Amino acid sequence: MSRIVLQTDNLSKNFGEVTAVQSVNLRVQQGEVFGFLGPNGAGKTTTIGMVLGLIHPTEGSITLFDQPVSPNQNRGLKQVGSLVGAPALVPYLTARENLQLIARLHPEVENGRIDEVLELVGLTHAARRKVQGFSTGMKQRLGLGAALLHRPTLIILDEPTNGLDPAGMREVRTLIRQLADDGITVFLSSHLLHEVEQVCDRIAVIRQGAIVAQGAVEELLSQSGQSVKLKVKNPAKAGELLAQLPEATQIQTNGAYVQVSGIESEKAVAHLTQNGIIPSEVTSQKSDLESLFLELTK
Repeated sequence: MSRIVLQTDNLSKNFGEVTAVQSVNLRVQQGEVFGFLGPNGAGKTTTIGMVLGLIHPTEGSITLFDQPVSPNQNRGLKQVGSLVGAPALVPYLTARENLQLIARLHPEVENGRIDEVLELVGLTHAARRKVQGFSTGMKQRLGLGAALLHRPTLIILDEPTNGLDPAGMREVRTLIRQLADDGITVFLSSHLLHEVEQVCDRIAVIRQGAIVAQGAVEELLSQSGQSVKLKVKNPAKAGELLAQLPEATQIQTNGAYVQVSGIESEKAVAHLTQNGIIPSEVTSQKSDLESLFLELTK
């Protein structure tokens, strides 16, 4: 089993009488891309704030690289880079000057690292341009470069593709996978489920401050299974028959159609046919991350 680089145990945060995060237990493994998913207001940003030592937990603990994170002890954070919210950039400085300014906070950053990072995030051509003339996507990429400047072994990203066009999203996705292949752990929150499905190894889904699912993407999708949509003359009767199958879940009727999750199309058709209902149309729909997300957060 890979080393756990980020661990939270019963992590909770109350703001007055409002519980923003409740007993969150996360396990993030070295070298993986870990997706943190949830609707707006679910507790993602609050959780990230606690992990980065910006928000004090009400209860629970956080461990980074076997080091506890607390107001008085956060040595593990030295190995962490982060991009949370809009990048903190100086608009009247150039891209290079912004990175030079940030590099002063990290004496270990060597001279050639700035050029290396600019190339990594695709901004070499804009190194001498002032940031105030950058697009939102360019600012986002420069912020990502700033987070990578001191060669962190864990990088935490909140909506890293925010403001990017499709080509920019693809570039960031490729960069994230490259970082993971180089042994850097990536923890990212995002609402772009299609992007997460392509780039993440494992995910956690948070709803109303609590984790409702956590595991490998493929494993969670296989548990969610697939659905079958059938056009029949008597959808109500077909729904009753499909409900007899023990593995059938979430049976819904809509007009001339009945839809069932959890079983393969061949089995659904065979069971209906044996009972006198012959579907005129059959469509199999493999579960994707968006379907799973909607199911878990409804």
